Amino acid sequence: MESHKSVSQSPGKIIARIPYFSDLEPKIREEVAEVAIRRSYPANYLIFNEGEPCAGLYIVEDGLMRIFKTAWDGREQVLHFVGPGQTFNDVATFDGGPNPASAITVEPTVLWIIERAAMQRLLRTYPSIGEATVRVFAARMRHLIGLVEDLSFRSVTARVAKLLLQQRDAARADSVERPALMTHQEMAARLGTVREMIGRALRALADIGAIRIERHRIVIVDRAALEKKAEL
Repeated sequence: MESHKSVSQSPGKIIARIPYFSDLEPKIREEVAEVAIRRSYPANYLIFNEGEPCAGLYIVEDGLMRIFKTAWDGREQVLHFVGPGQTFNDVATFDGGPNPASAITVEPTVLWIIERAAMQRLLRTYPSIGEATVRVFAARMRHLIGLVEDLSFRSVTARVAKLLLQQRDAARADSVERPALMTHQEMAARLGTVREMIGRALRALADIGAIRIERHRIVIVDRAALEKKAEL
C-alpha cells in the first residue's frame, strides 16, 4: 500500500511540538511547515531500511514508529519507539550518511518529512535550531547509554521487570495490557534477547509473586519485588 499526501490542519502547531523548532517565532515555524511533506501510512509499513540513502528528517504527528537494527541472522534489536511530537532519522539527516537503522509503523501513522537539503538550509539560517540539535542529541546519547547498560549489566529477567514497570507507569495502572507489550517476539527484540527467554523471565517473575499472568494482561502484584528484580 502506497502512502498518500493529505492536508493537515494547523501545521505550525505540529512543528511547534518539535524541539528543533520550538524556540522559533510562529511565522518562521509556518515557513518550516511549508517545506514539510505530510504523509499517512498503514500499520506495519516499512518506511525505510537501514543502509538506504537518507530522505530527510521524519516527524510523527500521530501514531507510533518502531526504530530497529537487524542482525545477520535476522534477529532485531529495537532501539526505541517514536510517538507524536518526536522525530527520527536525525543522525543521517545531519551527517549525510545512510539510514543508521530501519523504521516501521506499529499502527496507522501520520508523518511529516523535511528533506535533508531543506533541513540543512534551515540549520544555516536559524542558529537556534543548531542549539536545539545539541540538546536533542544529548538526550538521545543518554538513552543509548542506558540501552547499553541494560544489555551489558542486567539479566533478561531484570530487563523484563524494568520494562513492565515502565509500561505500568506509562499507563498509570497496576496492570499491563498485552497489546501494550506486544508479542513475546517483539519484547525480545526490544530487550535484546529471544522470545523463549522472555517466557522464562515472565514465569520467574510470576513464581516469586511479583506479577500474575492473565490471558490479556500482566498484573503487577508486588511492585517492590518487581523493582528489586529490575535492579539485578
